[in-house]
Amino acid sequence: MTSRDDLAASISDELVRRFSTSTVLYHHAIAERLGLGPSDHKCLDLLVQRGPMTGSQLATITGLTTGAITGVVGRLVSAGFVRREPDPADRRKQRLVPEPEQLPAVREFFAERKGQAESLLDGFDRDELAAIATFLQRAIDFSETGAAALRAEILHAGGRAALRSRTTEEASEEPE
Repeated sequence: MTSRDDLAASISDELVRRFSTSTVLYHHAIAERLGLGPSDHKCLDLLVQRGPMTGSQLATITGLTTGAITGVVGRLVSAGFVRREPDPADRRKQRLVPEPEQLPAVREFFAERKGQAESLLDGFDRDELAAIATFLQRAIDFSETGAAALRAEILHAGGRAALRSRTTEEASEEPE
């Protein structure tokens, strides 16, 4: 029988990474099926989850440049998934608002797969499901906190290019 420590190491060292990669690839395929790019799809998902926000706010959350967000927003608007409207807090800014008329197509896509996803939980009792829910919430918190910390590190270093340059310099200084 596998020890708790060995099982925990297997989960944290291998399974989480494999799960993350398979999730990214699955969401790439979902985006393609919806006629979107992967960043477009996840930005739309953030707007649906968190509600209307400005492009700058979306850029901060995602770590995408404002130029990249401009492209994402343009594609989402052209596809009819998002509309721009004046920000009530600052009329000079525009908020990005998911288009309710287009969201049923996205929800329908996921509803068609809901039974498959729910079947993953078959055979687990209430306590096991609670443990899964706890793990997933911890993983979400870890990912969100980690992403924010990495972005802060990038900003503190003077941006992506400065951080890449510094990382390259540090790697060349390491003894062989």
